[in-house]
Amino acid sequence: MFIETETTPNPATLKFLPGRQVMPSGTREFTDPDAAEVSPLASALFSLGDVTGVFFGSDFVSVSVAPGVQWADLKPQVVAILLDHFVSGAPLFTGGDAGDIAVPAEDADMGDDPADADVVAQIRELIETRVRPAVAGDGGDIIYRGFREGVVFLTMQGACAGCPSSTQTLKHGIEGLLKHYVPEVTEVRAA
Repeated sequence: MFIETETTPNPATLKFLPGRQVMPSGTREFTDPDAAEVSPLASALFSLGDVTGVFFGSDFVSVSVAPGVQWADLKPQVVAILLDHFVSGAPLFTGGDAGDIAVPAEDADMGDDPADADVVAQIRELIETRVRPAVAGDGGDIIYRGFREGVVFLTMQGACAGCPSSTQTLKHGIEGLLKHYVPEVTEVRAA
């Protein structure tokens, strides 16, 4: 088995591609060792000590490290853990499949006004078809949180969370796209 790596716009995060499916559906982010206890793979990565975040995408794992950590030192250790996990066929989660453990992104919505249903549907469609694939290419994900009074609330995950260019991505990329196709959108904010 060969695991490819890709850089991301976030210098603290690398994207690892095992050449097979990681998550059967959805995504999952771990921001601390306690949250990672439900995943043997995420726990093993956090056990390296310098890991500050693990993100599972459909066919990749993004790993974020603490400031000042050199990827040249840590990358071989991360690859070894990933190889061990995928070659052994170990489960990604303990106690059931990912659907039993992962919290669906919709559960965190802000409760959109039913009067905005058509606008929200347009926003969600654009995020799903245009934004999410681009963000996944950078090792992350974007989660819709709500729409209120012209403002779209989104959460960046994985490599995109904490990325120096995430504000630019939200403000100039996603906001511009949504404003262009959905005139009711006046602003995009991080949630």
